[in-house]
Amino acid sequence: MNCAGTLGELLPEHYIRALQKTRIARCSRILYPAHLKRMSTPSQSNPLPEPVPQLDLSAQYAAIGGEIRTAVERVMASQQFVLGREGAALEEEIARLCGVAHGVGLASGTDALILALRACGVHSGDEVLLPPFTFVATVFADIRPETYNIDPAELDRRVTPRTRAIVVVHLYGLAADMDPILAFAKARKLSVIEDNAQAIGASYKGRRTGSFGDVACLSFYPTKNLGAYGDAGMVVTNSAELAARVRTLRNHGQTAKYRSSEPGWNSRLDEIQAAILRVKLHHLSNWQRARQSHAAEYHRLFSPIPGVMPPLTPEGFEHVYHQYTIRIEQRDALQKFLSERKIGSTVYYSYPLHLQPLYAALGHQAGDFPHAERAAQEVLSLPMYPELRKEQIARVADTIAEFLKC
Repeated sequence: MNCAGTLGELLPEHYIRALQKTRIARCSRILYPAHLKRMSTPSQSNPLPEPVPQLDLSAQYAAIGGEIRTAVERVMASQQFVLGREGAALEEEIARLCGVAHGVGLASGTDALILALRACGVHSGDEVLLPPFTFVATVFADIRPETYNIDPAELDRRVTPRTRAIVVVHLYGLAADMDPILAFAKARKLSVIEDNAQAIGASYKGRRTGSFGDVACLSFYPTKNLGAYGDAGMVVTNSAELAARVRTLRNHGQTAKYRSSEPGWNSRLDEIQAAILRVKLHHLSNWQRARQSHAAEYHRLFSPIPGVMPPLTPEGFEHVYHQYTIRIEQRDALQKFLSERKIGSTVYYSYPLHLQPLYAALGHQAGDFPHAERAAQEVLSLPMYPELRKEQIARVADTIAEFLKC
């Protein structure tokens, strides 16, 4: 059996050559030293290995819990809970991180997308181009199979006279290929909205994600690389006009106290979440380096294992590994195998948007977006968080090697 299967059918030639270098004829069993040692010594009763969760926020809190409690107590002492100093300071700090002029704190990343679309003039009946391989957030454009991000070559095929904007998702911590997307949008006079929920701190050709579009949207959901202790989000932009519009929309459409010029939302980032995020922001660069180090270790351990496609980082991109997502044909069986051995993993995302019941009225069928559909069947996100230990990574790789034995 060829464990590498047919992953190469949809991947670029240069990536296939790299994978082929690691293949072992006839898929002979791959064992790491820990397995060899167990085979060479008499069987003995060993305690079960500790679980390896896919994400462990408790480890993060153990390290910074004192700072978090101090920040929360500071807000409690101020008795200012909405639109106060903490939120204003966080807006400035996040905008600076993203390399833009303005930040507007909001109640969630979902609200950030909704208000960004409204601020950019997108209304009912308009169309928005976005990849179908993401979380539920009209017109879809397929992905590049090696990066899972929107394929710029698809845009011209999918645009219509009703298209008003492109939502560019930077998935798993890797930027989309922005240059051709921006060129296409400029030629068509389309707004570009970056969904930077998974890629804060990532870069493309030396420039931070969140600084390319007319606006960019951030989610601080607890599982994100920079996560609150509840829902929170932000819009960042270089446009003073768009920032002012989002500020109005987030606060009931008010342009002055109790004076609303248009329907709006109640979508204000509260002070407690802002204070927590400011503490975490000081640690983000160190956490990012830890994630990149863990990814490098995964890469090293997976390099001799056929049939596993690790994440690809094209030249000129910096990946921040919100997820470490591999691709494997026997995904569901592997996930079950890992779970039985107390190793966490998650599928992001198992149903592409065009096949969701929510979008049934658009009339899409299986096969319309083959790269997104294939990815939905094969991707698996492995344990990844800053506090992950090297021996835990080795156990994950060992277990996957064991699963792939022929």
